[in-house]
Amino acid sequence: MVPDHYLKLDNQFCFPIYALSREITQLYRAFLDELDITYPQYLVLLVLWQHERQTVNQLGEKLLLDSGTLTPLLKRLEQKHLVNRTRSRADERVVEISLTPAGAKLKEKARCIPKEMFGLLGISLEEMETLRNIAQKILQHNAREQKA
Repeated sequence: MVPDHYLKLDNQFCFPIYALSREITQLYRAFLDELDITYPQYLVLLVLWQHERQTVNQLGEKLLLDSGTLTPLLKRLEQKHLVNRTRSRADERVVEISLTPAGAKLKEKARCIPKEMFGLLGISLEEMETLRNIAQKILQHNAREQKA
C-alpha cells in the first residue's frame, strides 16, 4: 500500500510540471499576440522555419500531435496566409505544409522571443538546458514504451 503522503499535491511530480507548462505558455502569449498566432501555431512555424517543407505526419511526429489536432491548426495558419497546404504529387494522400512569404517573414519578428522568454523565467542557461534535457529524456522513454 502506498503511504498517504504520496497523495499530497505538494509531493506530486506531475503538478509542478503541469503548472509550469501553463505558466510558460501564458508568458509566450504576450509575444505571440503581437504576431497574431497561438502557441501551437508558433510551434508549427518553428518547425517550418527550420525545415521549410514538412508533411502533416512529419509535423505531427516532431510536435507530438495527431492529425486530428494538427489539421484544424494548419487550416487556421493557411487562413492567415502563413502556410500553404498542398497535396503531394507523388502521393495524393500526403499533405505537404510550406511557408508562404508572410510566414517566412514572421520569423524575423519572432527572433527576439527566445531571449525575452529566457529573461522572464529567471533561471540560468545551464538550469534551462538541464530541465529541457530531463523533459526530452522522459518524452523519449515514453515514446519507446508506447512502441514496444
